[in-house]
Amino acid sequence: MNRVYTGIGSRETPHLVQIDMREIAGYLFNKFGYILRSGAADGADAAFESGVPSAAHTEIYLPWRGFNNHPSPLFTVDEEATKLAENYHPAWDSLSPITRLLMIRNGYQVLGKNLNDPVEFIVCWTPGGKIKGGTGQALRIAKAFNIPVFNMAKQKDMDHIRECMLTAQIFA
Repeated sequence: MNRVYTGIGSRETPHLVQIDMREIAGYLFNKFGYILRSGAADGADAAFESGVPSAAHTEIYLPWRGFNNHPSPLFTVDEEATKLAENYHPAWDSLSPITRLLMIRNGYQVLGKNLNDPVEFIVCWTPGGKIKGGTGQALRIAKAFNIPVFNMAKQKDMDHIRECMLTAQIFA
C-alpha cells in the first residue's frame, strides 16, 4: 500500500517557500516513499512536483486534459466528484464552468481517483494561512475527512515540519 500526501498551494506562493516545498517533497519520497498528489498549477503545485524524482511517484490531477501542458492522464470528471465539489464550495452557483472544473479537481487531490482513498496529510501554503481559493476547497474537504493540514504560512506548522525533518519523522 502506497503512502500518499497532498502538496498544493497558491500560485502566488513565495519563491523561498517553493524551495522548501521541493525539499519537503524530496524528503517525503526519499525517506518514506510517499507518493505526491497535486494539481499541476503554477507556484506551489509545480514546486512540490519538482521535488519528486519521477512522474511514477506522483498522482497529478488535472481539471482537463493538457492543463498547463501537463501530460498526466488523470483528468476525468465524474458526477460524484462534481457533487463533492458542490457540497464543499461556499459559492458554487457563482462559479464559471472552468472554475468549477478546477474546484472538482481538488477533491481528487485529497481523496484520490475514486474518491475513496484519502491522503494521510496535506502540506500547503495559502496567503496568511487562510482557507481561500482553490487550495481552500481542498482544505475544506480535508477538514470534513479529518485529514491533517500543515500550512507553511503558519509558523507553528513550519516549525513542526522542520522538527520532523531534523529528526527523520513523518509530519502527521
